[in-house]
Amino acid sequence: MASSMNSLETIQKKIDAVKLFLSVSLSIANAHTVDFYTCDVWDQFMAVPPVEVLTEITLNGDHKRAPEHYLNHGNAKKITFGFCDDSKRLVDVAEFLEAAYAHSLPGLGVCVGRTELLQSLRHTDNAQPLEEVPGAVVESDEFMNSKKSHEVQAMSEVVASLAQRCRVKQVIDVGSGKGYLCSFLSLRYGLQVYGIDSSSVNTHGAQERNRKLKKYSRAYQRHSKANRTPTVVPPSGQEDLEDIAPGEREKEDMVKMSGDAEKEEGKGRRDGEAQTNTTGLTDRNEEDAMTSLTSAILLEDNSLPELDQSDPASAPEEPFLSALCVGMVEPTSPRVPPSELSLEERERRKRENLDRKARSWVNSGGMGSGMLYSPLTSYVTAETELKEIIGELEDAVMVGLHTCGDLAPSTLRMFVAKRELLSVCSVGCCYHLLSEEFDPTRQGHYMARGERKECPSSSVCGFPLSGYLREQSWFCGRNARMSACLALERVSKGQGIQMESLFYRAVLHVILRDHYSSFKSEKRVGNVYSKATSFVDYVWRALRRLELDGSKLSDGVIQGYHDTYRPRMVEMEAFNMLKVTLAPCIEGLILLDRLCYLKEQEDVAFSTLVQLFDPLLSPRCYGVVGVKAPGTELS
Repeated sequence: MASSMNSLETIQKKIDAVKLFLSVSLSIANAHTVDFYTCDVWDQFMAVPPVEVLTEITLNGDHKRAPEHYLNHGNAKKITFGFCDDSKRLVDVAEFLEAAYAHSLPGLGVCVGRTELLQSLRHTDNAQPLEEVPGAVVESDEFMNSKKSHEVQAMSEVVASLAQRCRVKQVIDVGSGKGYLCSFLSLRYGLQVYGIDSSSVNTHGAQERNRKLKKYSRAYQRHSKANRTPTVVPPSGQEDLEDIAPGEREKEDMVKMSGDAEKEEGKGRRDGEAQTNTTGLTDRNEEDAMTSLTSAILLEDNSLPELDQSDPASAPEEPFLSALCVGMVEPTSPRVPPSELSLEERERRKRENLDRKARSWVNSGGMGSGMLYSPLTSYVTAETELKEIIGELEDAVMVGLHTCGDLAPSTLRMFVAKRELLSVCSVGCCYHLLSEEFDPTRQGHYMARGERKECPSSSVCGFPLSGYLREQSWFCGRNARMSACLALERVSKGQGIQMESLFYRAVLHVILRDHYSSFKSEKRVGNVYSKATSFVDYVWRALRRLELDGSKLSDGVIQGYHDTYRPRMVEMEAFNMLKVTLAPCIEGLILLDRLCYLKEQEDVAFSTLVQLFDPLLSPRCYGVVGVKAPGTELS
């Protein structure tokens, strides 16, 4: 395979460009929304009115100036990115927006598209079409929400192409969750997949889901055929079941299973017309979850819910019932009346029936199971010995779909360290859960006079990963990493921010400052906004949650705070939109660091960033892909 189009030196220059921009602008991302009014955040960072910020963002101009525009100035003071060099406040919103785009992954031009990556993986002298299980029928969007269906189908093709390119049949999915990607890879592409998750609840659920999938797969295929070919069932007792030809028993069961399927459809309609409304419900739930997540991020709330990368509870339980292979169903023989069969033919068909039942038992999870997907429960790190978890470990592809926090960099470290892992495809998420090596707030870690303290060997940090950034002791900050979780594309389309909830929390902080000696409580307000009927009700609920004396306040005093700060709510809206604008730049630096790490490895022949998903459907849409050189042996 040809080497990646971006060399190590090129990636390092891109990192330098993003660092330079963030060194000026990162303070906005690290500002606390909770402290917005108590610390006069707007006046601290902004020298323009909020209406100007919102107007520029709404105009959404062509902010696509090349990064070199900001790097080629002779005088360093001219590299302002819209900030005044003396006051450090933002004075030119248009230039800031241009710089933000230029230092995002799309503006830097370092990513390849999924189609381009697939073409590159298949571009060999003896390239063969991607192998799929013969007769596989995949319509997963009918059984899961649009986001999950989009992610699984897009990533599975890349993973299968990596496996084919490396001539391997094993895939190890780290942080596999409920096993949607694992099931799809095994069903559609016939790969042997090991799904590793630290939660026994997840792996048990994945195992149970896969068992049910095996159990109902043939029935689903029979139901599909029943819609095309009516079947006449002979009267009961007319034939000895052991004398029926292979496939005839299935034909008799077909009408029953078809009726069961119709009953299930009827049940779905009775449960609120579920068949009609499933997609709309799951999409709405997904938008609501994203709105709550965005608000929690902007509040820098430690009670932030982890982004659930599995389907919402309202989604159907069995998302892969349509992802079935016709080859899994025994072909039906032409019907011949039993009375016309010879004794030898009857005996032969009896043996075939018994063999078929035995195979069905094995495939559905019996002793010595030949299942292609094996859910495993284990907590893995870069030091984990995979052979201790997977007894039949062979050369494999390592993957991770939305692996949270430090698990994504650990996946890349495992790929580099284990000789059995020939390629990797990692999509991370939950950047707020990343540990930072040079975080001055880390317990037992500090920075003094340029001296750096390493993370303890027992707790390898997730950022920075590359030697290049580690040498520079780069530090983002927790609030900046939380900002990186924001979804610019969704917010730009009007999704994602509950501004009123943010406003309520910030004004509450003013009340806590003014009326209580300590407003830095160990207790958290949590999500009381969703239950509150007004700002006054919100404050009373929050005070009860914080176990504070409410006798110091009255409804009138509380409402007075609301009325005083309500005209300044536009400042918070504008400031948070600037945070959202910075999100792709912070995420870009984290992902460039991971790509740089792979390019620093001599045995990695190919590495790149790829946009796998539509960011409107799946905001964490970028994957890190690496392939080792053939014949690599590690000590």
